[in-house]
Amino acid sequence: MLRGLNHITIAVSDLERSLAFYTDVLGMLAHVRWNNGAYLSLGGIWFCLSCDKVCPSQDYSHIALDISEDDFALFTEKLRNAGVVEWKNNSSEGHSMYFFDPDGNKLEAHCGDLQSRLNSLKNNPYVGLVWL
Repeated sequence: MLRGLNHITIAVSDLERSLAFYTDVLGMLAHVRWNNGAYLSLGGIWFCLSCDKVCPSQDYSHIALDISEDDFALFTEKLRNAGVVEWKNNSSEGHSMYFFDPDGNKLEAHCGDLQSRLNSLKNNPYVGLVWL
C-alpha cells in the first residue's frame, strides 16, 4: 500500500541554471549531480532535476513548498529581488507566493497546512463544498 510521497521529479532544460535556482534561491540541499540531472532535498522530500524537454503545465497544477510565516516576507523579497516571475496572486487562506522556476514550472511558497485550510473552509466554504 502507498505510504506517502517518495520524490518529486521536475524537467529542466539547463541543469546549471536550475541547480543555482533551486539551491541558491530556494535553499534546497544538493546531494549529487550527473550529466543529465541532480538529486536535492527540502525537508524530508527528495527532489530530482532531470534534463528533458520541458513542457510546463498550462493549468493550475503546481508544487507547493512549505514556509513559516516568520520567513515568508524575507523569502518573497529575496525572490522578487532575484527577478523571479510570479504567475498568480494569492486569494486563499494563508500567505502564498506563486512563482515560476527558470523553465516556467509552477511553484508556490505557502504558509499553512491542510488543517488550517480546512478550518478556513468552515467560515468561507467553496461553492459546492461537501465534507467527507
